[in-house]
Formats: sequence, structure tokens, C-alpha cells
Amino acid sequence: MNAAIEKKTLECDVCVIGGGLSGSFAALSAARGGARVILMQDRPMLGGNASSEIRMWVRGAKNKFDRETGLISELEERNIYYNPTLSHSLLDANLYGMVSENKNITLLMNTSCLDAEMNDGKIISVTGWQLTTYTYYKVSAKLFIDCSGDSILAPLTGAEYRHGREAKSEFGESLGKEQADTRTMGMSIILAARETDHPVKFTPPPFANVYEDDSCFAVNLGEHDYALIREQNVGTSGTNLWWIELGGEGHSIYDSERVRDELLAAVYGVWDHIKNKGDHGMENWDIDWVGFLPGKRESRRYVGDYVMTEQDVVSGGHFYDEIAYGGWPLDDHNPFGMRKNSEGTYPSIYIPVNEAYGIPLRCLYSKNVGNLLFAGRNISVTHAALSSTRVMATCSLLGQAAGTFAAYSVRCGKSPRDTAKEHYGDIQNILMDDGVFLPHKKREISALTKEAKINVSDEEREALLSGVDRPRTDYGENILVQNIGDKLTFSFDDPKYIGSLRLVFDPDFTRKTISDNLKMRVFAMKLHTGKDFKPVRVASTLVRSFEVYADGELLCKVDNNFHRLVKLPLDVTAKEISIKWIATNGDEKVKLFAAELIP
Repeated sequence: MNAAIEKKTLECDVCVIGGGLSGSFAALSAARGGARVILMQDRPMLGGNASSEIRMWVRGAKNKFDRETGLISELEERNIYYNPTLSHSLLDANLYGMVSENKNITLLMNTSCLDAEMNDGKIISVTGWQLTTYTYYKVSAKLFIDCSGDSILAPLTGAEYRHGREAKSEFGESLGKEQADTRTMGMSIILAARETDHPVKFTPPPFANVYEDDSCFAVNLGEHDYALIREQNVGTSGTNLWWIELGGEGHSIYDSERVRDELLAAVYGVWDHIKNKGDHGMENWDIDWVGFLPGKRESRRYVGDYVMTEQDVVSGGHFYDEIAYGGWPLDDHNPFGMRKNSEGTYPSIYIPVNEAYGIPLRCLYSKNVGNLLFAGRNISVTHAALSSTRVMATCSLLGQAAGTFAAYSVRCGKSPRDTAKEHYGDIQNILMDDGVFLPHKKREISALTKEAKINVSDEEREALLSGVDRPRTDYGENILVQNIGDKLTFSFDDPKYIGSLRLVFDPDFTRKTISDNLKMRVFAMKLHTGKDFKPVRVASTLVRSFEVYADGELLCKVDNNFHRLVKLPLDVTAKEISIKWIATNGDEKVKLFAAELIP
């Protein structure tokens, strides 16, 4: 019997293409903002480069007090609590759980976007092919957010985009080239290894490359600072062999299958070198996993109302419409990757970023397609700026900002451009209320909270209501310290309606109570497993249990909290709200960056 291919039609407010961290958080923030969302993801799991099929480390701002919060920290906190041994499959599951539990989101997994319908400069619908069900899905939406990394909607809609490296003459960037070209940073395939208590032999597959000695990975030091030079110290807190990188000299999209084959030969050859060619101290290490899907650093970048440059990154990016930030160095990988391994070449040029830089809302929507937004490594930046903004913690902030922006645009019935011009301040306030730090903005404290009498000193009150939910230079800043058993009390002369309570606890910016392993202190995910690996722990500084009272009557109790940001619906009219601290996750003191009553 011959059956026609299934074709289904769906409608929503916001359609997100791509389910990496930026796409997942764009979908989730839009859904939490009240929008009906469809997330179209071409892989069987969410997470993109951070997922179990690629396993790139999440990286972001370097300075400890600049670490990213919002949905990315919510994910990490979930992963620490539910996945202390840092299984990659459980990281997939925790991200999937965050997204799928929201009833405003329809997930289309294993679905590749392959067509778009346009009318009068706007996208009417996109069509995807779901491999597992052999079904076409046509999705109509008011707004579309492209988080595909490769900017699939650019060739399908005619949206303006860039590909490759700009000429120095265009923006005056130090990383600019004498002539523009189409070269990009390359791709990498990741290898995971495990330490055993006995020698383990390795025989490479026949297709593996042969690297007889360390001269095969030669580099030099010159006028620039360089990334750690093709190091081979695999271990729990060692390298992820990021420098097994190829493909930037060709086309970073159309050559992907060829580059994958070359990377497989390279990664198995490097492991053969580490195990069998010289003394690397790896006798007891076994290969545990090798990916078959390369992690990609760069391809198409959309053009928005603003193109961010190298100068914006190194000068701090002081934009009036700042909605996210970065803090990774300018980290410009050689397009030839490990193929350029002779004296005089480099794996990556580093230019330090000394302060967190803002990223403007104008970099997140299309210059010429009226209802197209984007987030992740495809935002409106030059190649040089991308070398910093591309890392996943930064992309996570961009995704959350894009989803918040989209939901707000839908609510007010305006185009992305008009929303950005007229309501950027509202979007900033929503993001900060949802736990996102914006380095050049302060969160506005509610008038209700300002009106309340609080049973703390004037200095402590100022710290609690600073509008900055973290230290900036030292741990003594913007923090209230109390004892377990104390009560924090807000009181009024007359009864007030209190809709909700917002609390921000100390997540331990030192990260020492979270992990004994250095790599896990950067972000709680694991690649290699040495015998020195210790499971991660919920930060001891987080308050685990507390009670909320209204006019002396118990209103609610929270147990087993493991989140930095806690929002509690209260829906009560009272003259006094008290919070009694019952227990932390280990610390002797309660440490609080914000406590606010929301009408």
C-alpha cells in the first residue's frame, strides 16, 4: 500500500529554529513570558555544542564576579542537584526537563528546517522535515528566532548576513585582514577519556592519522598572546583537546561532512600519539567516547541594525540597549587549525577582555526581514567580535534575551525594531528581574519594598536594595549576612497587597564549595574522568530551607532549595512579611544579595 507523506500545520506566537543552549533558552524565556512557542530542533536532544553528542565545555566571562546567571545558572544548579557525577546524558535530560515542563512549548525534535514562506518582507511560515516520523511540519508564527548557528533562515528568506573575515579597512580592527575573505574558525571533534587502575592498550583504527612526535603540533610564540599551545595533558581538569580543529579554510557549512571525516582521523591519531608515541603518562587511561558530530565555532552571521566590533568588545560595550554581555577574550582561531603546525603559525590569537562588555538589543534582529530575530553565534557581529561572543554561556544570555524580547513584542503587538526602540528599558528590567546580570545597569527596586521598614541597619538595607545582585570587586559588597534562625522582616503602617517575594542567595562565586576539581569550578560539566574526580555539590552558601510569615501566620515553607534566584507567589494582604532562615546547604551564615516584595 502506498501512503502519502504526512503533512501537518501548526501555529504559534514564536517559532524558534535550533535547540542549542541559545535556542532552548530563547524558547523557554518566550514561553515564560506568555508566548505560545514551537521549538524546531534538528537533533535528537537539546543542548547543541554542550549536548552529549558534542560535549564542548560551557565557557563565558572570565572574571569570577561576572559569571553568567539567569537560565544558564538555573540549568547548572539543576545539573548539580540531580547529576552530581556529571553524566552527560543527565545533562541532556535536565535541559530537556526545563524546556518540556513548560506547557507553552511544543517541541519538534529531529526536525530540520528546509523552507520558508515570505510575504512583504516578513516570514509567514517555515517548513521542517521530521526524520523519525517522516512528517513535514509547516509552522506559522508572528515572530521567528533563528538559533540554528548556521543561520538557516538567511538563505531561505534573503536576510542579510556575513560569512568570513572582514577587511581591516572596514572596521579598523586589529584582527581584520588586509583583504576580506570567507575563512572562518574551524570545527572540533571531542574525545573523552577515563583513568583506570591498570595499563590499557590502544590500537588505532586503520584510518587514523599518524603523529610520530610532538613536532607534529609545533607552534611558536610571537607578538600576540596565545591560547595554551596544543597541550596534551588529558585529565579531570586537563585539556579537552580543543585544538584538534579543521575546516575553517573551506566552507564551514557545505564542507562539514568532509571535515568530519578528517577530524575523526585526526582525533584517533592524537589519542594514538598520546598513548603510544612518547612518554605522556597515560598508560592507565582508556578512551571512553569520541563524538561523530563536530562542534562548530563559526559560519553565517546575520546583519542587524548594529554590527558589533572588536573595539566594542575591548572597550566594554557601553550600549544604552544592553541586554546581554560577554567576557571571554577575543579568541581568534587559525582557520587551518592543526593543519598549520609549523614554526610561525598559531592555534589561536588571544586579546584579553578586561571588563564585561555589553551586547545591544540591536544585534538580535534582522536589518531587512521584519519579524526575524536571532541568538547565539549568529548575531550581528564582525568575525573579530564573534571570537569572543561565540562561547556558550554568552550565547545562553543572548537566547534568554531574544526570547524575552520576542514575547514582549508579541504582547505589545509591535515589530521587533519598534519594540527595541521604544521598550528596551522594559526588556532590560524583565531580564534583570529574571536573574540576568547586566554589567552597566541596576535593577529598579519596587516602590513597595522601598516603602517598607526592614529590620536591618541602614548599611545592610542599602546593600539589600542595591539593585546589583552580586559583588563587583569583593565579597563584602551588596550582601546581607544573617544567622540561621534569624528573621528578615518587612513591615508597613497599613496593610499592603504583596503579590510575590523575590530572593537572590549567594551562589558561591569562588565555586570552592561546589567542586574540588578546577574545571568543574568553571562550569559543572565533565569530559575526562580521572581517579581524582569528586562529585559536585550544591553550593554551601545557598539557603536550603526557609519559612515565610504574613502577620505572624505561616504562609509557606521552602525545603530543598538549590537555586540562587527564588520567586515565590504570595498573593496576600498584610502589614508584615517575615522570612525565617531554617538551614543553608552547609554554611554557618545566610548570605543574601536581594530580598524584594513585588506588588
